Amino acid sequence: MDLEVNYKNKKRYCTAKYPIRQLKFIVYLIWILSRIMLMGKKYKVEKINMEGLQPPYMLLSNHMYFIDFELAAMGTLPHRVNNVVSIDGYYRRPWLMELIGAICTRKFTMDLHLIKSINKVLKKGDILSMYPEARYSPCGTTSYMPESLGKLIRMNKVPVVAVVHRGNHLHSPFWNFRKKRKVPLHTTMTQILTAEQVKTMSVEEINAAVRQALDYDDYRYQKENGILITEPFRAEGLHKVLYQCPHCLTESKMASKGTELYCEECGKRWNLNEDGTLTALDGETEFSHVPDWFEWERRQVRQQIENGEYSFCDEVDIYSMPRCWRFMHLGEGKLTHDPEKGFVVEGFHNGSPFRIQRLPVQTNSLHIEYDYCYLRPEDCVDISTENDSFYCYPKQQNVVTKLAFATEELYQRQIAKKEAITR
Repeated sequence: MDLEVNYKNKKRYCTAKYPIRQLKFIVYLIWILSRIMLMGKKYKVEKINMEGLQPPYMLLSNHMYFIDFELAAMGTLPHRVNNVVSIDGYYRRPWLMELIGAICTRKFTMDLHLIKSINKVLKKGDILSMYPEARYSPCGTTSYMPESLGKLIRMNKVPVVAVVHRGNHLHSPFWNFRKKRKVPLHTTMTQILTAEQVKTMSVEEINAAVRQALDYDDYRYQKENGILITEPFRAEGLHKVLYQCPHCLTESKMASKGTELYCEECGKRWNLNEDGTLTALDGETEFSHVPDWFEWERRQVRQQIENGEYSFCDEVDIYSMPRCWRFMHLGEGKLTHDPEKGFVVEGFHNGSPFRIQRLPVQTNSLHIEYDYCYLRPEDCVDISTENDSFYCYPKQQNVVTKLAFATEELYQRQIAKKEAITR
């Protein structure tokens, strides 16, 4: 049973608000500001099968960095767009986000009012923009998308447009977004489903079509287009996603510097080449493709879960975000994660204990940060409830990527069990 944090009767930010319909001048202002932000960058926004398409429609985009919003704005003018935005996007600017028609939610929670807000936007005849992966891609490939997405599309019966950004991860990788690289950006906006198709397709068919349309791999894009990244810092931070050594199998001992990735346990080193491939400096190159290494780590976590070997427990420094104007420092506490109880966050604040639990079936994915710009430049995880968010900084280093893998694997196991029971 949850024990909420004692904030001494301070109100939480209410996410259950219907969005404001954008004023026309806001639409053009966003476009102008986006053009300014994109100055100096080589980019292309290509529209496919969009002839004659008018709102309302749902715009589904992959997600790699804030530049995604700017590029999408290039393709939606002159139409009004309401974006679904996580509450940390409202930090210190809730009035601004409300003014531009953003729809606030907390990541990976059951937000029924969000569904009502989406329906309201579409009924007004506007564009509903959302990022179904609900987080930045860790290594430039498609992340988990919930099964409920197909149900949402089927419910609203409007056309669906898939926006796929290629090159954005290479330009600003999630694991080192502060150091930009000179990479051409290519965005495609494709109508993948008409309203008539949505009405006749099953939820499973809709989900399959969306997943196919949003399939991407930035490292494959780099290789196929002969893009060379020559910056001497190009591998720095890569160890945050490639945290397990494939040579000695040690976890959380990987490090990176310059163009090299290396294991501090066994000493093996790999070079991240200008074309985005990996090469071992000595011995076998276990994985030349970054996403292959990443997916191998996922399989390792899955195997640990199947063998009953997975669990996590650590002391954490906890911050929360009940409102939008500041983070509350709740002090030190404990974070545990296992197949039975899921996530449990425990600590004390204002002389009272708090305990927040999210069962595996309640959390289909996990919001992680490697260098959180709003708090401090260290790894953290965000465990959210319907009315609060807890940003936990583990004492252990380089463990948050594994926690994300485990969250998704445990959720899938729970869903598989439910389906097996109902058969």
